[in-house]
Amino acid sequence: MSNILTSLYCTAFLGVRVVANGLIEHVVTTVKETLDDRDLTQLLLFNDSTGKPLDVDFRGTTVDVLKRLGEQFGDLPSKEEDHQPTGRVGRPKLGVISGEVTLLPRHWEWLKSQPGGASVTLRKLIDEARRAGVEQSNVRESQEATYNFMTAMAGDFPQYEEALRALYASDFDRFYHFINDWETDIRNHVKKLAANAFPEGNL
Repeated sequence: MSNILTSLYCTAFLGVRVVANGLIEHVVTTVKETLDDRDLTQLLLFNDSTGKPLDVDFRGTTVDVLKRLGEQFGDLPSKEEDHQPTGRVGRPKLGVISGEVTLLPRHWEWLKSQPGGASVTLRKLIDEARRAGVEQSNVRESQEATYNFMTAMAGDFPQYEEALRALYASDFDRFYHFINDWETDIRNHVKKLAANAFPEGNL
C-alpha cells in the first residue's frame, strides 16, 4: 500500500495559469505558502492520472489540509502485482510453469512447424497480445483523462468540440491544430495528458 501524499500527482490552476504541479503534498504546501485565502477558494486541482478535479479543503494550516487529504482518500493500492497461476512446475529456475492447453489438430500442427516449437511460439504470441492490450489501455486512459480536463477547463474554448473529435479519432495533426491557440498552460497540460492518446506520434 502507498500513501496518497507520496503517490498522487496533480496540477493546480488559478484561472488559466498553472501555479504548482507534482506530488499532491508538494502542491498543497506550495499553494498554501504562496496564495491568499481568496485565491485558494478559486484554485482548481486536477489529478494528473485521470484529469478529474480534486476536492481539497484548504482551511487551516498546511498540516490540517494534508491530514484531511489522508483521511479523505486513505491509502491508495500499489500497482497490481503479477501473480503466476497455480500449476505444475516445469522449469523452476527459469520460472516456467507447466499447464494444459486444448487446441485443435490444425493448431498443434501450425505451432509445431514454427521455429522453436509450440511452447516458444505460444509464449511469443501471448507477449505480443499483452503488449497490444497494454497499449490500447494506455490510449483509452489518456483519452479519458484529456477529455475530463478539457471538459472542465476548455469547454468554452474555440474548436473544443473539434479537438475532442480529433482526440477520439486519434488524429494527431488535427488535434494539435485545434488546441494550438488555447491558453498556454491549459494547452500544455492537455498535451501532457494526451501524450499516450496518439501511439503513432508525440505532442
